[in-house]
Amino acid sequence: MRPLTADSLRGVWATLLLPLNADDSIDFARLQAQVDVLGASQLDGLYAHGTAGEFQTLTEDEFDRINEVLAGAGKPFQLGASHPSAQLQLDRVRRAAALAPGAIQVILPDWLPLNDREALDFLRRVADTAGDVPLVLYNPPHAKTPVRPELLTSLAAAVPSLIGLKTAGGDKAWFEQALKSGLSIFVPGHFLASMSLLGAHGSYSNVAALSPNGSVEHARDVDVERRIGEFFGQHVVPLQKAGLSNPALDKFLAAVGDWADVGTRVRWPMVSATRGQVEAARPDARRLLPELFADSW
Repeated sequence: MRPLTADSLRGVWATLLLPLNADDSIDFARLQAQVDVLGASQLDGLYAHGTAGEFQTLTEDEFDRINEVLAGAGKPFQLGASHPSAQLQLDRVRRAAALAPGAIQVILPDWLPLNDREALDFLRRVADTAGDVPLVLYNPPHAKTPVRPELLTSLAAAVPSLIGLKTAGGDKAWFEQALKSGLSIFVPGHFLASMSLLGAHGSYSNVAALSPNGSVEHARDVDVERRIGEFFGQHVVPLQKAGLSNPALDKFLAAVGDWADVGTRVRWPMVSATRGQVEAARPDARRLLPELFADSW
């Protein structure tokens, strides 16, 4: 596809979630069925290998095979090349770039924190490896190296192919500083409406796990966001407090939305949501958020 730019990277993008068999192998038939639904949706694009995609668990063969499925979806797509190892991540970048995605998402190597020079050296090497494919930096709250807005601006100036940031966002002061970078700022789906008012450009959306089309149609509706927060408070926050990971929570949302056979299983040793927790949440999701479920899948 045509490379994205800081100006064209916009909207609501959804992740692929791994449908797993009882032995933790990926069910590629169910993955293809999921991609077929997402490819026919109103989403602005699709991506793979973020946290919710359990990228750290993948073998290199699985990584390549998922990439091939996503590249055939008929939708704008981005590929995550993230890995805690800089060396393995660089090899993933090389292979992802060969499929000509709109962008490649990367993390800063994640076993030891990096100083500013190391972060810049890493991104420069990755950019050289990616060639004409631009980069999006993924810097979640649990990253070992937090990228403060001042560093973000320096990185953007030094690495022209860096076009975007995937982040949890922040307050007005944070956005005022981060937007000086000139990058496209993407935030979580359940904060997109309010953070759009501060300058966010789009979302790699957890709400899309609940309802792909609904996440697009109501992306900037602050009242819907308030009710999403109410639903999360009732059903997602208790699971977080019980220790469930972000991949488990996104699969829980997809099971509540019931738009594809993703399943709730996450890879060992992560703990999965239960069928009972899903069934308990469905009535509340449809009561609080009828707009998200207006379309049939």
